[in-house]
Amino acid sequence: MQPAPLPRQAARTAAVFTALFLVLLALVAARWGPLEGVDRDIVVDLHRSAVAHHGWTHVNRVLTDWFWDPWAMRALLAVAVGWLLWRRERWLALWVAVTAAVGTALQQAVKSAVDRQRPRWSHPVDWAHYAAFPSGHALTATVAFGLLLWLMTLHGAPAAWRRLMAVVAAVSVLGVGFTRLYLGVHWPSDVLGGWLLGAALVYGAIASYGYAQGPRSAHESSRGGRVRS
Repeated sequence: MQPAPLPRQAARTAAVFTALFLVLLALVAARWGPLEGVDRDIVVDLHRSAVAHHGWTHVNRVLTDWFWDPWAMRALLAVAVGWLLWRRERWLALWVAVTAAVGTALQQAVKSAVDRQRPRWSHPVDWAHYAAFPSGHALTATVAFGLLLWLMTLHGAPAAWRRLMAVVAAVSVLGVGFTRLYLGVHWPSDVLGGWLLGAALVYGAIASYGYAQGPRSAHESSRGGRVRS
């Protein structure tokens, strides 16, 4: 059985993702030329394809607006929180809910502070509002699936189920990033920023929960056992 990350390991991982996000944030805020050039080259090529292939563009719009929409991701976490409350694991339910709320608040705060323009097209295939960096879709999917994988590990889910969830998570997190680029509503660095900040939040939640639970939590996590609140 794969053990849950220990608090110290999770804290180090959160620090790495946070540092990477801050470096990217600085480059985006400074409008670093090489980064903007790569961003532009990628989205221009993808936009040409989106304009030319209407059927594939429609598939991407359905995926991004329904399956991987931030509200759909939040609904998944709401179900998980409800299940935890039903099991009377109130502390863990609160941790998941607060992590999701902090993710949304941070996303909006960074968007407001950076105020990055989204790509603009003479023939757009989709529309999005507010600032571009970081991608809310990418961040929310990363947080949602990261927390769900953590909960499955904490509760001793069978390895086969965890592997299946890992595959679904990878497809969803990478897939939603692609849809945002293909539809021309984000730059690649927006998506990368969402992934990095989302991962930092997940590992930060794992670390802080482990420290809050104390030695008992660390002992049970190292055994891959269940953690009850």
